[in-house]
Amino acid sequence: QVQLVESGGGLVQTGGSLTLSCAASGRTFSSYAMAWFRQAPGKEREFVSVISRSGTSTYYADSVKGRFTISRDNAKNTLYLQMDSLRPGDTSVYYCAARQGATDNSPQAYNYWGQGTQVTVSS
Repeated sequence: QVQLVESGGGLVQTGGSLTLSCAASGRTFSSYAMAWFRQAPGKEREFVSVISRSGTSTYYADSVKGRFTISRDNAKNTLYLQMDSLRPGDTSVYYCAARQGATDNSPQAYNYWGQGTQVTVSS
């Protein structure tokens, strides 16, 4: 079992940057594929990015490709999301999620979730 705590959200202007972090408890962080999802008010939770257990494979939603970078530090049990060139459409609550095994971009595939961190991009 793993517990996840996100941090790093906030208010930023269009074109700005933020780095989200997700701290995981437990000693088996490296056995989990890790992902970021986001959910805006009135919308379904959507996939943002995922990283494999070793960190060698990453995937991104088309809407963030080239602007966001996912990474992980297995020694520190921490997942990151570097967000650059932010747009008002990126405004959402961002969640990190974990699943044992291979990467997946469906929220239904993930067993463990953080509480979320709000990102607001002003125009």
